[in-house]
Amino acid sequence: MLFEIRNYHIKPDRLAAYSRWAKSEAIPHLSQKLDVVGFWIANGEPSQINGEAMDALGSANVTWILRWRDMAQRDETLPRTFSGPVWEEIFSHLEGGLDNYQRMESKFAEAAV
Repeated sequence: MLFEIRNYHIKPDRLAAYSRWAKSEAIPHLSQKLDVVGFWIANGEPSQINGEAMDALGSANVTWILRWRDMAQRDETLPRTFSGPVWEEIFSHLEGGLDNYQRMESKFAEAAV
């Protein structure tokens, strides 16, 4: 199994609107198409950071995790999920579209236990 941890930095002044859109439209659709382990949106509590300082964006305020068989499955499935008329319609309901995203990051991991 391969886990994809997707961290997004949504503009703070757009996070409430993003959260409503994600909960009502994006997550239900994505959960039908992908193996979504979980989807989390920051609740306003400040991050607790130890060690080196973060960059100006700080912590990601949206994190979701996907489970894949392997990277080949991911590379075949994900682009198809984020294209086509159904996703385009859903994404069109997010006011501001891609301009809401300050950073998108995917990292890949294997389960340690």
